[in-house]
Amino acid sequence: MQLTFYGATQQVTGSMFLLEINHYRMLIDCGSDLENQQINNSSFPFAPHEIDIVLLTHAHIDHSGQLPELLKQGYRGQILCTAPTMELAGILLQDKLSLESKKINRLKNRTYRYAHRTAEIMARADNLLKNTMERFVPISYNKPFAIRDDILVTFIPSGHLLGAASIYIQTFENGTEKTILFSGDVGRKNYPLLCNPQPVPPAQYLVCESTYGAQTHEHIEAAEDYLKRIIYETCVQIPGRLIIPAFSIGRIQSLLFTLHKLHLQGQLPRIKIFTDSPMAEMCAKLYEKYLHLLNSEAQHIYNQRHSLFDFENMFYIQTPQSSRLISNYHEPCIILSSSGMIAGGRVMHHISKNIRNAYSTILIVGYCAEGTIGEKLCSGTKYIRIDKKTYPVEARMEKTDIYSAHADKHELMEFIKQQSPGSLKKIFLVHGDMKNINAFRKTILENGYSNVETPLPYTSYTL
Repeated sequence: MQLTFYGATQQVTGSMFLLEINHYRMLIDCGSDLENQQINNSSFPFAPHEIDIVLLTHAHIDHSGQLPELLKQGYRGQILCTAPTMELAGILLQDKLSLESKKINRLKNRTYRYAHRTAEIMARADNLLKNTMERFVPISYNKPFAIRDDILVTFIPSGHLLGAASIYIQTFENGTEKTILFSGDVGRKNYPLLCNPQPVPPAQYLVCESTYGAQTHEHIEAAEDYLKRIIYETCVQIPGRLIIPAFSIGRIQSLLFTLHKLHLQGQLPRIKIFTDSPMAEMCAKLYEKYLHLLNSEAQHIYNQRHSLFDFENMFYIQTPQSSRLISNYHEPCIILSSSGMIAGGRVMHHISKNIRNAYSTILIVGYCAEGTIGEKLCSGTKYIRIDKKTYPVEARMEKTDIYSAHADKHELMEFIKQQSPGSLKKIFLVHGDMKNINAFRKTILENGYSNVETPLPYTSYTL
């Protein structure tokens, strides 16, 4: 059994790992590298047509974003994941391909002779998405699935996102069982909407994320109180606008659910809430479709109110024109919009219109990759540049990790402690920057584990 690390090595994004068992080649995740955009994301360090199967931990683009390119370059196998992951990935990949097509179209249309190719470019993207989605095969949680006579795969709820899973692989070589566990992104206990991560079985090898391996999160139980305070300070005391950049899948749903609970408790001011993300609305419907996979609180509220996210004064914004018209609304309000890192999307307009407004608050609620506007704002920059214009930062800045859907160092250590130090032969730390990886490696060693590896890109290990 051989394991090769092609992505998310000593950085957070671009998850891609190749596991070879008896000449059978399994790709675990196929994500876009969001931190190194200068790297050609359309190239692979292996021949896609030689991959036999893809296993997908969850839908986020840094885990799924290169699947269409994989098919484009010759992959013809199946993509196994849970049913919610399949549907969420379809939404995210459609958005990604649409944005890429528009970018290509803008470049082509700089000269008149390419103007007629718009329909052709968009049609190719639609066809590629269709071909990609036809490869998906939904797999149930906690039911071992035989992909070959000598290989069993089990998807175990990881609590990070609707449909997210850790992947447990059992293989039999020469009558000997070998086991390896890919953590995927590990979630948190008591997170809004989602069930807690489920226990995982014992494994000989563990590939573990370490996004927050050096950090301790604020308690998720404080989410409602924190959000209530920020809303009161921004929209009642001043009054002004609260801008919350957030990812359309997962984070916006958690925020809307918290706002819905505050509304039900009579603790939400009578102000308008604009959810400026058509993708978020589509994902909200999927959360309600898979209600049985959500936690008991979410199921109770849905059964009482017949909705998880719709409540008085909450509006979904559909068109770009309607999005821009929000700037003409001068009453106190809350605007939720993507992207969460402020690296593109409709939120760019809201930031540019409010960054010079001392009565506005910009609340960052998640991880921001280095070089993004979100990261620069979190680091205290005095000026930002959007669409070739420079703006002074005069709005109030707030940041919290209460809504982080990633386990912190203590929660990650709890995840690892499900494994016996005597039986676990090797731990591989991925999906984290070097600060978090090194700190988490030290914590693991202090807890009695050994053989902790921090793989370099393209490094292979014989297991």
